[in-house]
Amino acid sequence: MSQYQAPLKEMLLLVEHAINKTGLSDIEMLADFDQEIVHAVLEEAAKLANRILAPLNQVGDTQGCQFNAGQVTTPEGWKDAFNQFCEGAWMGLSLPADFGGQQLPRFIAQPVNEMWLSANIAFVMFQALGQGGSEVLLKFGTEDQKARYLEKIISGRWTVAMALTEPGAGSDFGTLKTKAVPQGDGTYKIQGQKIFITYGEHDLAENIVHLVLARTPDAPEGSRGISLFAVPKYRVNAAGEIGEFNDVRCTGIEHKTGLHGSPTCSMSYGDDDACYGELLGTENRGLMAMFILMNEARLSVGMQGVGQGELSYQQARNYALERTQGAHYQTNAKNVPIAQHPDVIRMLMSIQSQVMGLRSLGYLIAALSDKAEFCEDEAGKAALEARIALLTPIFKTHSTEQSNLMAGTGIQVFGGMGFIEETGVAQIMRDVRITTIYEGTSGIQARDLVFRKIRGDQGTTLKTLLEEIAATASLLSASDSLRKLGDSLTQSVAAVNAGMPAILNQNADLTQLHAGGMPLLEALGTLLCAWQLGEIALLSNSRLAEGQDPDFYANQIALANYYNAYFLPQVIAKMASFADASAGIAEFKLEI
Repeated sequence: MSQYQAPLKEMLLLVEHAINKTGLSDIEMLADFDQEIVHAVLEEAAKLANRILAPLNQVGDTQGCQFNAGQVTTPEGWKDAFNQFCEGAWMGLSLPADFGGQQLPRFIAQPVNEMWLSANIAFVMFQALGQGGSEVLLKFGTEDQKARYLEKIISGRWTVAMALTEPGAGSDFGTLKTKAVPQGDGTYKIQGQKIFITYGEHDLAENIVHLVLARTPDAPEGSRGISLFAVPKYRVNAAGEIGEFNDVRCTGIEHKTGLHGSPTCSMSYGDDDACYGELLGTENRGLMAMFILMNEARLSVGMQGVGQGELSYQQARNYALERTQGAHYQTNAKNVPIAQHPDVIRMLMSIQSQVMGLRSLGYLIAALSDKAEFCEDEAGKAALEARIALLTPIFKTHSTEQSNLMAGTGIQVFGGMGFIEETGVAQIMRDVRITTIYEGTSGIQARDLVFRKIRGDQGTTLKTLLEEIAATASLLSASDSLRKLGDSLTQSVAAVNAGMPAILNQNADLTQLHAGGMPLLEALGTLLCAWQLGEIALLSNSRLAEGQDPDFYANQIALANYYNAYFLPQVIAKMASFADASAGIAEFKLEI
């Protein structure tokens, strides 16, 4: 199996695009982070991804994690790679320097994260948890908690686990039963069980800080009665050093379809009535704090789709260039590389066009987050945050849903050899499958999009976004060579606008809105990718006019043209499905 190589040229192009699109270079606090800095960071990250993490990817898949008497052992090479990861200060890439982070902007951290997620997704699952957990502490932790926890987490001495799901409570947090009883000294005694806890137990770090959702004795019912607690595996004293065992036990690890190198744990808190936690924020406001971590995780999961899509492309492309079979369709030359067959080119472009569109969208969201952080105008900041909130469920869901299809297409390029484990491409299909479920299933994300993000502000944020896409379409239509892209994009925007009244109608058919959430999300995801590919085509067209790197920039336009022909028409079809989404739903009988 050929190993991953970070696509630096594509990444640098899209970082440049995100900077220009959002005007980050005009922000004084970010002015020093120029292309030279970006290139240096990405080049250094690529060395770790290519040389250390990628070679361990298949090792993690074949060896997996081992569980014995409450202890979890990670695959061979994991511990050394973790130490190198932490020594390079990669854990705190975009976290504050005051606590040991590098404090780089997110638009730089995003492509770095993508590298990890392509090279070895199972290994690096802890990184997003550390990022999100640190942000929770920064916003909701006391000064004392920040002092005791943050430096240890950012350095990698301690890791973070997100303990949400229970055996009887999945995405419905309002039904969870884990208890938190105040002890009168600021601590709470924790008792309960959690499942599906990524890196809940492992042998990489000296302590694991579990962020646990639980109920206090007098908490109101439902989600309004949830609080968030920091529950370390080993207790943390006033000086920030670890002490005695905190009655936090791993009771087993899941035998999963994929991500074998990432331990997914069942956890038990307080079996001996000796588990203590610290409240983060205020009682009964835990979901507000946890949503920070969950939104961070959703964006990270979206990048997982991008990263695994890129890996699918690289594996399939390399195989297609090496594997010879059949005659050339024009010259009739014998036994040519299968990469010369139009149908194989079609499959490879199907993967790569989606990767480029989704990658550009992921980088744009990161840049928007940077801009929002430094925006001093309240109205402008609110608009940016609303844009990010709208894009998050679309990006997370469309990226992961499409990455599953990309993995299947990659296997198809390999033919029968793709179904053989030794080639390595089946691992991608197995690893990426969970991403549509992580941090809320696709259906949950679609419901969030329809009811909170679109109807929640009467469609204001989406309408503004559609106007921006229409403006790009006009620029494309004004170009002789890109007019077809622009005209198709204009038609797709019109199709979405035509569906807006049905979405915003206060007396709307609820069956349509609930059942049609996924077709609507898929339409918007496809439209957004086409928009980004169109903007990249505009940039590439200008570079070609200047005589710059003709093969590379011509390829970017080719990908936009391909996406326009093969994917963009789905926007109109998906909007038609949304318009008739209630058809048959109420009438169908599951039990006859």
